[in-house]
Amino acid sequence: MCPHDPACPDAEAPDREAARTLACHPEQGWSLLCNGVVLFDDTGELLPSGTVIAPHRPVVGAA
Repeated sequence: MCPHDPACPDAEAPDREAARTLACHPEQGWSLLCNGVVLFDDTGELLPSGTVIAPHRPVVGAA
């Protein structure tokens, strides 16, 4: 599916977010990656299989 060399990580790979961006719609809050993953601004993801990955923002400690 990926025409890049080296190929982008597969949608099921742990590093799937490292794939190149094909379409970016910041006004709508999402981007489409080369591996078919839809990445949302809140760090949630929708995989091509339909699996939803919950947002996984890092927890910021109190100052």
